[in-house]
Amino acid sequence: MKQVDNAGAARPGGRAKRATTDRAAGFEAVFLDPAGHSVQQRWADAVLTVAFEDLPPVSAFPTIPGRRWGPGLWWSATTGRHVAAGSNAMRTQLMVLDRDPEVTGLAGRPVRLLWRTPRGQVRSWTPHLFARYRDGTALLADCPSHPGAGGERALNAADVMAQACADVGWTYRRLQPFGDVLAANLKWLAGYRHPRNAGPPGQAAALLEAFARPRPLLEGAEAAGDPLAVLPAVFHALWHQRLTTPLGTPLHERAIVTVGPLHAATAPAPAEGPRPARHRPPDGGDRDGSGSATAAGPTPGSAPASGVLPGRDGGSCLYGEMS
Repeated sequence: MKQVDNAGAARPGGRAKRATTDRAAGFEAVFLDPAGHSVQQRWADAVLTVAFEDLPPVSAFPTIPGRRWGPGLWWSATTGRHVAAGSNAMRTQLMVLDRDPEVTGLAGRPVRLLWRTPRGQVRSWTPHLFARYRDGTALLADCPSHPGAGGERALNAADVMAQACADVGWTYRRLQPFGDVLAANLKWLAGYRHPRNAGPPGQAAALLEAFARPRPLLEGAEAAGDPLAVLPAVFHALWHQRLTTPLGTPLHERAIVTVGPLHAATAPAPAEGPRPARHRPPDGGDRDGSGSATAAGPTPGSAPASGVLPGRDGGSCLYGEMS
């Protein structure tokens, strides 16, 4: 295969028809080996032998003049390594996957797929991201900034990518962008994903005890110690889903927090006794300590947002709860 074209086949009658492939010809994968050399291999073989989560991008994300956010790197709490991200929309999707306890590896654009149409035309597509799951299966995904991003060509490619992944027991999805509130909450918690925010030894156990019953975020932080020292650990635990709160609504000091489902069985029973007094903090705090030490989080805009995220199997789950 020499000449590669990114466009899909055109639909007759003025509407493009979703591209289909000659299944006998199959798919081929193009990726970079550890030495940086381009390798082309049968897709079915590459799926069995290549650790795509460890590979660099097969091609760089484009930089588009005029856009407010360009390509960059995302530090993954799952792998402890950087992942290439091509857009703000992709970075938000990486946050979601980085929080998923079933995900063990992430990579940006590690593979390009090639195929032939029934007419013998060579086509290609490079999905935005790759995620490896704990059971060995994987997800290839694109991260459009809006549902129609990429036009008909992207929709054509989505059908073919879904077929290529289904053939090998993987999944392909076009991950739709989230509402402003949910995205803002994810970005806020992401600022605390690094292990340095976990707190001193014993802090995690203290948080599980403090939030053994659902209670307002600030109240639980005060029960676990000095809020100035405890709040980063609370946000860290929320990121890693040791604690949980609905993220479809603005995150603030009165947001109800409790122990995450995976840790509920090990959380100690709440201690008996009077509940600690609540102190309503002044406004204007931030996480670097330049404002009020007890402000619990962002106050995102009022744009509508859904608290429902798509599940791995195509279903849905409430974010902030384990799927």
